[in-house]
Amino acid sequence: MSSLNKGIGKVEVTLKWQPSPLGEPDHDLDIIAATYPADDPYGDPAYLVHFDSRSPDGTITLNRDSKTGQGFGFDEVMTLEFDRLAESYGRVVVGVAIQQTEVRTTFGEVADTDVRIMEGYHELAANDFAVVSGATAATVAEFTRQGSAEWSFHDFVCGFDCDPAEFVRVMGRRQP
Repeated sequence: MSSLNKGIGKVEVTLKWQPSPLGEPDHDLDIIAATYPADDPYGDPAYLVHFDSRSPDGTITLNRDSKTGQGFGFDEVMTLEFDRLAESYGRVVVGVAIQQTEVRTTFGEVADTDVRIMEGYHELAANDFAVVSGATAATVAEFTRQGSAEWSFHDFVCGFDCDPAEFVRVMGRRQP
């Protein structure tokens, strides 16, 4: 039996923000993807992709990593190829964390934040973090599949008040 629903294939997550005002510490936001095993989708991630890295199998790649928000267009770009991801994985959670320096920084303190999730030219989601303005990290998307079924996308934003190291430990524990 065939289906007209092809599921999620190749997705691009883009993130941008304005640089810090002159004389203030740089704002460094990071896209993070956590991939979870199909047999334990809410346990510990099998692997993380962040800070200018890629997955072991090359299906998730951080293509651009900015430490200041300076640049043209989007400052960080991550590509996720769900159509190539092994069946041993059943869940991928994507989040954004603000690197914390000596001063705690929240999304509400970073100017013009914007995260977009695109599949080709189709926008799956867009968010400016206004709903989590007091948070220092947030999940922005969840992709799931059951067995060999097609990947599906769940648009949700959930804020966290923690540093990036703690965020990667807890970002996939909450269900949308």
